[in-house]
Amino acid sequence: MPEKIVAAVKVGPSTTELRELDLPPVPDDAALMKVEVAGVCGTDVTQYRLPLRRGPLVMGHENVGYLARVGKIFAAHKGMREGDLVFLEHYLPCGHCEWDHMGEYRHCAATEWFYDPNAIRYGYTSMDIAPGLWGGFSHYVYLPLNAVLHKVPRGLTPEEAGVATPMSNGVQWALMDGGVGYGSSVLIQGPGQQGLCCLMASKQAGADCVIVTGTSKDRRRLEVATAFGADAVVDVEKEDPLARILEITGGRGVDVVLDCTVGAGSAPTLLGIEAARRRGATMVVQGEGNQEFPNFPIGRLTRKGMTLKSARGHSYRAVELALRQLASHRFPLDMMMTHTFGLADVDFAIKSVGGQGAPGAIHVSVLPWK
Repeated sequence: MPEKIVAAVKVGPSTTELRELDLPPVPDDAALMKVEVAGVCGTDVTQYRLPLRRGPLVMGHENVGYLARVGKIFAAHKGMREGDLVFLEHYLPCGHCEWDHMGEYRHCAATEWFYDPNAIRYGYTSMDIAPGLWGGFSHYVYLPLNAVLHKVPRGLTPEEAGVATPMSNGVQWALMDGGVGYGSSVLIQGPGQQGLCCLMASKQAGADCVIVTGTSKDRRRLEVATAFGADAVVDVEKEDPLARILEITGGRGVDVVLDCTVGAGSAPTLLGIEAARRRGATMVVQGEGNQEFPNFPIGRLTRKGMTLKSARGHSYRAVELALRQLASHRFPLDMMMTHTFGLADVDFAIKSVGGQGAPGAIHVSVLPWK
């Protein structure tokens, strides 16, 4: 293995530079992963624009790679060895709280990097926390004993496995949080990578009717949604979305609403409330923006007996199911996996996901060795 590696380091808002770094020593209870694929998602777009909270950092939290150097204790604890192809979750949990015992690392206090500057999470952690290799936009990442790994199934390429994070979210939000199942009617708002993965999860679960909405600039994404099995797609700028949804469902509305339109304001959430006509319907909202609801129709929710949930990460079980789903090759993933870039183009890769780089980007991957 080399003693020097290269990483794309965020040094300021929307600013990245390539740096040569020392490969750290690996104690018996740790490992190094050679990064093959690091996915780029919408969260990277928003985080990239923000000032540094503590110091320069290596971004990239959707990581797949080969275990390159594995300590004896790490190998025994994980049941893994050098050469294994793995998917690395971005959570680094404490390992002993009730949430971790349930595989719900997203709720572990030790992963709350937004509130705790000392918390470590892949893609968000400053390099001044040793050994600094906490992001996938690098040749290697460092794995302490509490790293959460999943073996990639046979027949799944590293780049295909790079879709595991949005696919895990799709399984979590649609099936586990939203309750989508056989015969369900589902409205998915936003045909980005998260929405498309919610679509795949819903169809795999046996949903009877899945409607996907988007805007005119999402024309290509809506075409992909149709190829993935959407029963109907709606351009909300060309049609009255509520009238169209009610027409498609025979006036009944939908059982589950999955709002994946981060940054689109309050309109999608309000539409979802009206589209969920069935009593006891569930709406899951990926509300990472700063939208305000001065006149939120709480009465409409209560009269319908609706349940409103936040879409927040995924569980261990969701990742296992996501990898299994991807390995089935039921859906034409190549239509969604639109762009790959090397480390020198990380800035452009992130901006492409945000709509300011390569046109037509849906799922974008950074290949550090490209």
